[in-house]
Amino acid sequence: MLKIGTYEFSSRLLLGTGKYPNFDIQKEAVEVSGAEILTFAVRRMNIFEANQPNFLEKLNLNNYKLLPNTAGASTAEEAIRIAKLARASGLCDMIKVEVIGCQKTLLPDPIETLKASEELLKEGFIVLPYTSDDVLLAKRLEELGCHAIMPGASPIGSGQGIINPVNLRFIIEQSKVPVIVDAGIGAPSDAAIAMELGADGVLLNTAISGANDPVKMAKAMKLAIEAGRLGYEAGRIPKKQYASASSPMEGMSIG
Repeated sequence: MLKIGTYEFSSRLLLGTGKYPNFDIQKEAVEVSGAEILTFAVRRMNIFEANQPNFLEKLNLNNYKLLPNTAGASTAEEAIRIAKLARASGLCDMIKVEVIGCQKTLLPDPIETLKASEELLKEGFIVLPYTSDDVLLAKRLEELGCHAIMPGASPIGSGQGIINPVNLRFIIEQSKVPVIVDAGIGAPSDAAIAMELGADGVLLNTAISGANDPVKMAKAMKLAIEAGRLGYEAGRIPKKQYASASSPMEGMSIG
């Protein structure tokens, strides 16, 4: 089970909800993925306008936990304001803290992320900060009391996969809270590798919504994450420089 704060989830796939071709494809992809946590940018949702189209209306929300995010914020103050807006709408007490520091790379601002996370923890939120693969920043965020750490595999939407597995492994090894790989995953193999490294979950959006067939990709990612987790739990064999026979020589008849 994936445990985040007071919540438990069977699925380790967290799904973003932006950029799908239409609501029907989005709905089918969400259902096929098996995801139990759906994240969305509060700034892009008409949460207070009932007459505006809203994909949430197409889902049975009893089956999902909503994870609003503060995408669009460039300062801690903006992120805090967006988080409070989400909570005021009654959506959820979890918040993904996203404070972008560079519009070209879309990398998070570490200082503002720390500030926002600290304040939102004081406000009683379940806080999941999006970070770079900075090992020390991840440690500081956990020490603040964050309920999960969400390091990027590579830049948002880039599809480059895991470009720094060493740092990602360090973050996983030192963390006592869930580590959810967020951003940059492009293919099911990327998601499987993240899970094989020991990640507790993977958050996806563009890799599914931008695929030629989002529904098939949603299913592929679901299976890849399950396979990667099973592989991690099973424990892979060590790599060797030379061949090692899979059948023992002892007891073989020599003719």
